[in-house]
Amino acid sequence: MPLHVPPAPAPALRSVLTALSSPTAVREARTPSLLRAQGPATPELPLPVHILDRVTAEGLSATRLAGWRFLIRIGDRAVAAAETMLTPDGWAFSRFFEGPYITSTERALRQAETMPQPYQPRLLSVPGLYMLTLWLHEDCTADGATGHPAATDLLVPLAPAPPGIAAHRPHRVAELLPVLTHRVTPTRLLGSPA
Repeated sequence: MPLHVPPAPAPALRSVLTALSSPTAVREARTPSLLRAQGPATPELPLPVHILDRVTAEGLSATRLAGWRFLIRIGDRAVAAAETMLTPDGWAFSRFFEGPYITSTERALRQAETMPQPYQPRLLSVPGLYMLTLWLHEDCTADGATGHPAATDLLVPLAPAPPGIAAHRPHRVAELLPVLTHRVTPTRLLGSPA
């Protein structure tokens, strides 16, 4: 089933395109793959990045939108990512980066496309575990910038995953959130010092 990628805010995309066309922004990003790029770099697959702020003992979660992430494709593969953030003046480019989450995100998206049910892809960050997941939201018509994980949504931990949590294995939110509740103390999820 095809994934229903939510549209990114137009100013977020414009800010990434502007940064990609800026030699200074690319040079200062310290992303060797962008510096060595042969051919045009294009931002694709905008994914809203949500932060898991809190998990209750009952498994209920609170999330907030942190920004939008675009995979930067050169030729036939993603070599980096660009993130945007919401500022008082609107959406703005935040940073370029590369690393294992780029290829892991691509792999998880390909895996999700083979599932029989359509999903809306998002990213869900769990800062207390240094964990990033592909969040497959069942409501494909939902606003990608809002909402919380539903019990029947899927979370696919990206590699590298925390010890004891298998990367690229889809979990129902109702199954994974209780595990996260026991692994992360509430103060760490809220961003307080551990």
